Amino acid sequence: MKESNPTSGLPSVLKKLGAMTAIRDTFLVEQSLLRTLGPLLGVLETSFYRMEDNGQVMRAVHHSLKVLEENGAKRVVDNTEDVTNVQAISEPMRNLFESVRLLGKSCCRRYENNLLICYPIYGKSELVGYFVFQRDREVTPVEDAIVQGVLEVFTNYFDLLDTSQRDQLTGLLNRYSLESNLDRLWSILAARQSNKTDGSEQRVVKPECYWICVLDIDHFKQINDQYGHIIGDEVLIIITRLLQSSFRQSDLLYRYGGEEFVAIIAANDLDAARQALERARSKIEQFDFPQVGKISISGGFSCADLSVLPQEVLNRADSSLYAAKNAGRNRICLYDDLVAEGVLKAVSTGSIDLF
Repeated sequence: MKESNPTSGLPSVLKKLGAMTAIRDTFLVEQSLLRTLGPLLGVLETSFYRMEDNGQVMRAVHHSLKVLEENGAKRVVDNTEDVTNVQAISEPMRNLFESVRLLGKSCCRRYENNLLICYPIYGKSELVGYFVFQRDREVTPVEDAIVQGVLEVFTNYFDLLDTSQRDQLTGLLNRYSLESNLDRLWSILAARQSNKTDGSEQRVVKPECYWICVLDIDHFKQINDQYGHIIGDEVLIIITRLLQSSFRQSDLLYRYGGEEFVAIIAANDLDAARQALERARSKIEQFDFPQVGKISISGGFSCADLSVLPQEVLNRADSSLYAAKNAGRNRICLYDDLVAEGVLKAVSTGSIDLF
């Protein structure tokens, strides 16, 4: 097979880098990375694996180009699949990841009739993921230099973009990020529903249910008034860390504003979701905060329902939070339970009103 000259594609690569750095969504930036490197390396499939802090793979993005022929005409199908809560990774892939981690550089392994090639991806001087592809030959020195350069641009830009979407005090994702990620979550749910109805083969990864919860620190204004805003900020930071330790790395936690947080958690069923939220509430209730002492949180949550707009589900969780406050605080209430009990009134459109 005649190898192409990778430098001949530099203008195209530079143009794609320009397009990538114009994106303001971290998930779309990851997809853009794969779309940039795939054609450069002459491969149709590329993958990006993002890691948790403990070194386990948290999620994967798979990109593929397929040439389909219909009625004598050929067309290219561009497909990107974002898989959360990755469960099954092949043993050869795990071994390759471990080699890359230990050596701190790209590695390759013979896999079936091809080479499985993996590059480390760093962020803020830490290993955050892997770029993986297969082909029938090793990477040339020129290709390697270009890939390394593209990955460096990606990580630098991703870090800047990620910082802009985080709250400065707690380091949590901010409200802007929540709005964009809710739209993305609904797109994932719609894609799964489409796969189920058309009978096509799909890479299903549990869990399939997501739950949106709004959490609020009880009597936080009194803490600020009595102890001052410096202590109040310390309380916010400690509660952030307690919440992060209660949820999994794959769950998303946001500072929604002031003393309010939003959690998007993945759970197979209601019991699993309730246990995760109760674990967070109990951990905060039992913690002895410096100077302040005991603090509690209240919350409300609802299932991410594809038939309901994202903002409506968020409103349901928010209304459930206020019902929890009215019921005495230090509790987390489910929207459906409150409607069944007559505490909340479901409105087909618009907001949810308390009686």
